[in-house]
Amino acid sequence: MPTTTERLRPLHEAIGQRTLVMGVLNATPDSFYDGGRYATLDAALARVEQMLAEGADILDIGGESTRPGAEPVPEAEEIRRVVPLIEALAARYPEAVISVDTTKSRVAHLALQAGASIVNDISGATFDPRMLEVVAQTGALIVLMHIKGTPQTMQQNPTYDDVVAEVKETLYVHVRRALQAGIPFQHIWLDPGIGFGKTVQHNLELLRGLPELATLGFPILVGTSRKSFIGHLLGVLPPEERLEGTLATLALAVAWGADIVRVHDVKEAVRAVKVADALCRSSGILQLG
Repeated sequence: MPTTTERLRPLHEAIGQRTLVMGVLNATPDSFYDGGRYATLDAALARVEQMLAEGADILDIGGESTRPGAEPVPEAEEIRRVVPLIEALAARYPEAVISVDTTKSRVAHLALQAGASIVNDISGATFDPRMLEVVAQTGALIVLMHIKGTPQTMQQNPTYDDVVAEVKETLYVHVRRALQAGIPFQHIWLDPGIGFGKTVQHNLELLRGLPELATLGFPILVGTSRKSFIGHLLGVLPPEERLEGTLATLALAVAWGADIVRVHDVKEAVRAVKVADALCRSSGILQLG
């Protein structure tokens, strides 16, 4: 079975050359879009096979919903939801790059032992003080996200004087903590946290501000997939009707500097970012010529 270093190598090589696509798999009953759809092992494995066939570079497995107002999941329940699934995925698809979407260090530790190579922490490793230690010890990659508050409180009138500057400063603090914990520079990705303690206008400003966030020098992951601000812009459409709006945000995110996009709709996203890459990255333009 490949080591974490071997699994991550293709990602490091791709950064800057093309946009990576992270496919979402929620092993939860209450996620805002696909909650309960992949609650059984067979359903989850079938969905993973489909996402890999459609071109997903990374599989992001989560066992706790982080939608606005979501209640915390006990650690034991989150472990029950994600660790056996990751073990099964790693056994069936040994070359696949698996990310665990968690803020709990024990969940992360067991998931990394089971075959994950990335920890996607919406709190920027602030909810659990041991998270950075676990990641550093295992050689995993970590995604450090910005959030204002918690999933229970984040959408209760979030305010900023300058959302891009404040998110950038917080991400810089997260990076310093990660480096001090011993996580290598190349094992840190950043996520501005679209929809996590932001209004519709904040989300738009952050997307337009991606070039400024990119000056921090780390790959930027953007997750806009079917989120509520897209529904708001389109006339309060439900999640099921937000695909086209999502694809528009992905293309522009690539143009403004995103390196990884986190999505529910892998096939459509892969196609959208491939065209965006051809337009925005010189290597893509050369290939088309």
